[in-house]
Amino acid sequence: MHLNKAALAEEIAKKVGLSKKEAESMLEATVEVIINTVKAGGSVTLAGFGQFLSKTRAGRVGVNPQNPTEKIQIPPVTVPKFKAGLALKKALKE
Repeated sequence: MHLNKAALAEEIAKKVGLSKKEAESMLEATVEVIINTVKAGGSVTLAGFGQFLSKTRAGRVGVNPQNPTEKIQIPPVTVPKFKAGLALKKALKE
């Protein structure tokens, strides 16, 4: 089973008793809040499910793939990270 955003909104609508449009709006708002919080350097924790946060990957020296003898400097980059919560980990083990 694979859920895209529209299918996820539909499943939420069924579970909570909302219209699909209301569920889509709530899902959009949730994603927007998570993105803005993580982008600002914060984190969002959903107890049992997991934590969304950002992490800065340190810069390093790498190899130019077009010229393997040439070294290049790879700058630091901020990347999204998700840490699974205990309930999610347990559910996947069952």
